[in-house]
Amino acid sequence: MQDNATEVTAAGIARLAGVGRAAVSNWRRRHADFPKPVGGTETSPSFALVEVEAWLRRQGKLAEVPLRERVWQQLAGHPEGPVTALTHAGCVLLLIHERPTVWLDVSAGSDERLTAMLPDALEKVITPRFGGTPHEGAVRTPTGPELGPSAPLLRGAADLAAELGARQTFEFLLGRHLDANPRQYTLTPAELARLMADLAGPARTVLDPACGTGALLRAVAARPGQELHAQDSAADLAALTAFRLALGTQAAVRAATGDSLRADAHPGLRADAVLCHPPFNERNWGHDELAYDPRWEYGFPARTESELAWVQHALARLRDGGTAVLLMPPAAASRRSGRRIRADLLRRGALRAVVALPVGAAPPYNIPLHLWVLRRPDMAPAQPEVLLADAGRFAAEGRGGPDWQSVRDAVLDAWQTYDRAGTLPERPGLARSVPVIELLDDDVDFAPARHLPPPTVADGAEQLTDVRARLGETLRLTAGLTPPPARSAPPARWPLTTVGELARGGALVLRTGGNGGHARVPVLTDHDVLAGTAPSGHLPESEEEAVLTEPGDVVVPVLGGGAVARVIDDATAGAALGRNLVLLRPDPAALDAWFLAGFLRGTANNRQASSYASTATRLDVRRLQLPRLPLDEQRRYGARFRALDEFERALRLASRLGGQLVRGMYDGLADGTVTPD
Repeated sequence: MQDNATEVTAAGIARLAGVGRAAVSNWRRRHADFPKPVGGTETSPSFALVEVEAWLRRQGKLAEVPLRERVWQQLAGHPEGPVTALTHAGCVLLLIHERPTVWLDVSAGSDERLTAMLPDALEKVITPRFGGTPHEGAVRTPTGPELGPSAPLLRGAADLAAELGARQTFEFLLGRHLDANPRQYTLTPAELARLMADLAGPARTVLDPACGTGALLRAVAARPGQELHAQDSAADLAALTAFRLALGTQAAVRAATGDSLRADAHPGLRADAVLCHPPFNERNWGHDELAYDPRWEYGFPARTESELAWVQHALARLRDGGTAVLLMPPAAASRRSGRRIRADLLRRGALRAVVALPVGAAPPYNIPLHLWVLRRPDMAPAQPEVLLADAGRFAAEGRGGPDWQSVRDAVLDAWQTYDRAGTLPERPGLARSVPVIELLDDDVDFAPARHLPPPTVADGAEQLTDVRARLGETLRLTAGLTPPPARSAPPARWPLTTVGELARGGALVLRTGGNGGHARVPVLTDHDVLAGTAPSGHLPESEEEAVLTEPGDVVVPVLGGGAVARVIDDATAGAALGRNLVLLRPDPAALDAWFLAGFLRGTANNRQASSYASTATRLDVRRLQLPRLPLDEQRRYGARFRALDEFERALRLASRLGGQLVRGMYDGLADGTVTPD
């Protein structure tokens, strides 16, 4: 009866069966043998997953639950919550990864035997893998009674690991959990993590004192005998990071729970590198109780300067000559309350570089965050100059992320040149090394924007003339593409079908974006689809098979509440499908791609297929509706939808060119490169 411990909501049942929630409500009313609720509330009941699966099969509404979906539903509906379920799954996946034959032995037989034997088997893997510090470690071996409700999940995770591999299975489950709770976690984008690790350089011993989900430590290049130290105030995040690192690397993993400022778990550590994405703007960071802490070598941080406390904590955990890279809010470079500490960091040679990132590089996405590169001073004389760089020019259009390849190339080239020579000739609008004495004024403001005047967006009158000519051509094209006057007609009463029904009938194939892939190709992100831009993302490398787009596919974002669908053309084909996207591949003999995309964009259609749990809007693509029309009639509508898409793209281009012309004129007039005549 332990299967019954896994519960599923009506929304989960709808996803399993590929129908809308209204259909589930109808089944409950019309079928007396429909499973009874086992939990939840009167308005949002939950049901035993095993009973639901059995009923769906008896009714012929479910041929077989896909293994991934089954395991995810078991995890999401776990009676102790998804984080506990993820932790238990991580334990077993680590056992499978390290000692697969032991798992085969303990999993043979009943669930009671499994949960009785599993703790001893796990202890022999967890203790040596995580350093044997149970009093402070992030990972604790669960007991048999604690594992009891997880037995079906553990067996399912093992089956999935046989298909995908243990590491890929854990990444899949964790990725689904993070996607389902977008407001609960502050994530460090993988490309930013890789840039920070590259700035720190090769390191044998690495610390992240605010590890979150482990993105920074996962980006560190592997080395023989490597040690990865992690700590987070949230016990669940520290444990999940420990499993990600243990499954993805051969390094020794030392993960701990606790606030690194108030309860440092690594007081004796002297690391080669520290990587950190600290919490921003915290007032309650321990100011009152930490006044005499020996870590404040550069001054006692003000209550409003929690980020400078993290900077000094990172420096205190470095060996002499070690490097720290921290993600910082831009205000930390200029607030008056922190100027004395900033001045001492400069005088003693601890601060080596400040890099302004493009808008959209990391949350909060609306401000250009900074990277601080610090080095614990050794016996060598302090560097007389500090590198300041601004990568803001590489921000993407619309909501897309920055051009990470350009950011990496520009920042790493400037840093490596400066790090070798101690100086860098000015690169206009991008980087320069500034003498320390120049920064030691009353403000000690080393925000790159203050010392690197941005280049004119449109470089001189000649380029502005070219932009103006392109804008004129685009406006003429837009006028020609403007839709003709609309003719009114009574509302149509077509027979309707849903995407889910079309998928079951073979008229289209439905695929969802993944968390990784072994193909190194550009990734089409949800931001790209919303902004109408080229593929701009990257997926972490894994053994998971990436979903590659083909001409005629229709891609739909599932988060954000916008009515958007994009038809893949030859220029976009071959890109991998990113997270939070669903791909529909219609059979050309049954469905016209532009007809499909056009009706999926209907506002009312999206509203009825969306759920509004918590603060996020999520679209259930299977519930989207479209009329049953003959193929010739579909193509007639499709031609009109395609013309609207061309008009929309022309409007976007005109908007970008117009903005570029306006900015260029303002900048040119202001700096004298354009005359007012």
